[in-house]
Amino acid sequence: MSKTHAKLAVSAALIGLLPAAPAIADTTFFSTGAPDGKIATATRPESGGATPKFEIESADDFVLTHGTSITDATFTGLIPSGASPTKVIVEIYRVFPNDSNVGRTSGAPDFSTPQVPTRVNSPSDVAFAERDVSTTSSTTVLNPSFTAANSVKPGPGTINPKPGQTTGGNGPVTGEEVEFDVTFATPFLLPADHYFFVPQVQLDSGDFLWLSAAKPIPAPADLQSWTRDDISKNNLDPDWLRIGTDIVGAGAFNASFSLSGSPVPEPSTWAMMLLGFAGLGFAAYRKSRSAISVA
Repeated sequence: MSKTHAKLAVSAALIGLLPAAPAIADTTFFSTGAPDGKIATATRPESGGATPKFEIESADDFVLTHGTSITDATFTGLIPSGASPTKVIVEIYRVFPNDSNVGRTSGAPDFSTPQVPTRVNSPSDVAFAERDVSTTSSTTVLNPSFTAANSVKPGPGTINPKPGQTTGGNGPVTGEEVEFDVTFATPFLLPADHYFFVPQVQLDSGDFLWLSAAKPIPAPADLQSWTRDDISKNNLDPDWLRIGTDIVGAGAFNASFSLSGSPVPEPSTWAMMLLGFAGLGFAAYRKSRSAISVA
């Protein structure tokens, strides 16, 4: 190979590497912003023991335009003064009808038809991924006394199937404003898609209420917050209600959270990187062979 050809091979290889470099170096960051004080909604895992508690899930959406490794998250809510978290779960849902029984051809009789006004743009029936982050999360008190103008608390009569879904909420609530900082020991490896973030907190006393954040976020990452519970009387699961449109009866809410991580190169990017490295290796090999021949 001539020196000119070798230079061209090296240049082509380096050009092949260029598209891959930003994908590895960039950082993904998504945030709905600080709490706006409009509403606080319960979200907790199911628990047993002497005083068992049914599961409540509250969800807000985000969009990934490329494959991403989510390594960290924050979310902000209210806890009773003096309470401490005993369990923290983070779930990721996709948008309905993914991961869902659209035809409702199985399940208990009361699951045979949707129990909510709509499932359009709701979270799916079941979670796409889940992590227990009880040992890799920490809390920071942001305000010892923070008041939300409305709330959706646990208990019968709050999260109802249609036609009685519009309860108006449970009214104002005050507590410690606490930020949860979470590290995923095993990152969420998520392909490009539209998702819902669902944090769940179990406390040693009382209930965690996830605080809302300001709207709007530019489309398409702005489907509003949804919720559901698993209490035997209501048994809304697998359906979801819109916290604003359905339960409060007006408006739409986001929830306060953020995500960070790194893009995951697509298969085509990896192929281009390998091609670039192969080109560099071939050029170096031919150059060494040429040097041996001359000697």
